[in-house]
Amino acid sequence: MRRDKAADPGLEAYLQEAKAWDQDRLAALRGVTRRAWQVATAASVCALCCALALALLMPLKRTEPYVIRVDSSTGVVDNVPLYTGHLEATRSVTRYFLTHYVTVCERFNLASAESDYEECGAFQGARRNQIWAALWRRANPQSPLNLHRDGSNVSVQIESVSFIQRVTGVADLAQVRYLKTEHSADGQPQRVSHWIATIQFAYAPPPQDAGVRRWNPLGFKIIEFVAEPEVIRDASSDAPEPAHEQAAAQAATAPSATVRVTP
Repeated sequence: MRRDKAADPGLEAYLQEAKAWDQDRLAALRGVTRRAWQVATAASVCALCCALALALLMPLKRTEPYVIRVDSSTGVVDNVPLYTGHLEATRSVTRYFLTHYVTVCERFNLASAESDYEECGAFQGARRNQIWAALWRRANPQSPLNLHRDGSNVSVQIESVSFIQRVTGVADLAQVRYLKTEHSADGQPQRVSHWIATIQFAYAPPPQDAGVRRWNPLGFKIIEFVAEPEVIRDASSDAPEPAHEQAAAQAATAPSATVRVTP
């Protein structure tokens, strides 16, 4: 058999050609496999780069919502600030104190009137407390104790708090817009009025009195408080105008006294 193989040059050439064909086929398969891996590697790198680029571009594609608020009564338009969690602690705490002060001091409920009176006094300076005591004195016709003797009460809803910076750079002023709703005791329709309060505030050393500190532990003080209606009532309206507490300023020089509410 070996002799025949060696003696037949045609068979030898055929075998060599078959061997070369098999080697070429194997080399082609290796080349295809190598190119496939190269393409897969390039695709993976490209996909990784695209993902990295998208991750880097995400902050640039952020949508910032803006809420525009229009007062239904006055038509005043203002931009509602978006809280992002990075607000200064001082500004955030001041906003809370202003909201709490206006809510407590502008409302009236006979059951909580004495507590509200004392709590408001804990936030006010000396001059403001004199005006506050004169306003609540029984001898004052505009005292809430006299105006709501019939059992009516007043609730307050805060709409917005805006801070004002002076030309000198001092930011100790704020404007608070709020609604006052008077609920009558005889079932009459509620009377809603729009108010805006301009407030000057400051921070003083915390009070030493434990009774005052439970309401005002940080020493927040109201220096000036001016409240005015945003909508002037029509003279022909049969609803009485709410009395402004500045009417009590004339009696502010009288000595202050603690208000005791009696039914």
